Amino acid sequence: MTETTTQYRSPLLDRHGAVEGEGPDAGVAWHYGDPVREQRLLEQGLGFVDLSHRGVVTVTGPDRLSWLHSLTTQHVADLPPRASVEDLVLSPKGHVEHALHLVDDGETTWITVEPGTAPALAGWLDSMRFMLRVQVADVTAQWAVLGEPVRRESAPGEPLAWVDPWPRTGPVSARYNPVDDDAHPGATRPWREVLVPRDRLVDHVGDWDLAGTWAAEALRVAACRPRFGFETDHRTIPHEVDWLRTAVHLRKGCYRGQETVARVHNLGRPPRRLVLLHLDGSGHHLPPRGSEVLGPQRAVGFVTSSARHHELGPVALALVKRSTPVDAVLTVDGVAAAQEVLVGA
Repeated sequence: MTETTTQYRSPLLDRHGAVEGEGPDAGVAWHYGDPVREQRLLEQGLGFVDLSHRGVVTVTGPDRLSWLHSLTTQHVADLPPRASVEDLVLSPKGHVEHALHLVDDGETTWITVEPGTAPALAGWLDSMRFMLRVQVADVTAQWAVLGEPVRRESAPGEPLAWVDPWPRTGPVSARYNPVDDDAHPGATRPWREVLVPRDRLVDHVGDWDLAGTWAAEALRVAACRPRFGFETDHRTIPHEVDWLRTAVHLRKGCYRGQETVARVHNLGRPPRRLVLLHLDGSGHHLPPRGSEVLGPQRAVGFVTSSARHHELGPVALALVKRSTPVDAVLTVDGVAAAQEVLVGA
């Protein structure tokens, strides 16, 4: 993941108790003094989370949806106004290059992406316009992303929202076989991404409580949701990280990388799989991203994200070799770990 080259600082960092994040989440609050309480606020739909460091790209013009449909993994040609999807841009070999949170308002397609990646996405999209009636713009400087409680009542017509289409709730299955259907299992999470003008960021939040990225990341990891640049590297394919379930339409026409998607789905299995690790909580050490996951005899993978969840305790997402037995005894940085499989073994 490409990190932003300009230093962004959210005005919400001026809230009492705010501690700024680091790395990809620099510029917004890591927490506001009580990460455990902040997790509960988010789960109950009682607080905002500042995501204003995310990038925002717009696509306008009458051909925008059919054009994006031909370039990406999701079916967006007939996307209704204000409906949202998770979408991917793949390389010709099927590796994930961009992860998109996409929503259309009937005139403009709005895309939010990981911090610092909007210029690269906008540049690539612009290079693919050819003679079609589309215009691409990086509008990160004008628009901000917030995680907003679903229960917050909004004025008619605003805000434009992206909702996680297939959140995981409760324990995951011991074995997952992706099915290409239109069902949305699970309940919608109690908060959604909304787009607001950057100069209205503070006013939009008002007096609501705020949660930091520490809380949001802990809930994401516990829900087993991949994040681009964390659960991905240069060779990730959608099947490995559960994006085949949420971000790929298996019955649509040609798009870049489709051959790999179809071949692996129909004829084989991905070389790696995403797992949720339940870590021994008797100590205080939380293995950082990149830590080796060790099997009985050798390394079998690496941690992609780790967090302290207010109910589950220390948990982590990891990419491990497909051949790793589900019941294998694993350790990470000397910490015992039990795996919960998220994609087919």
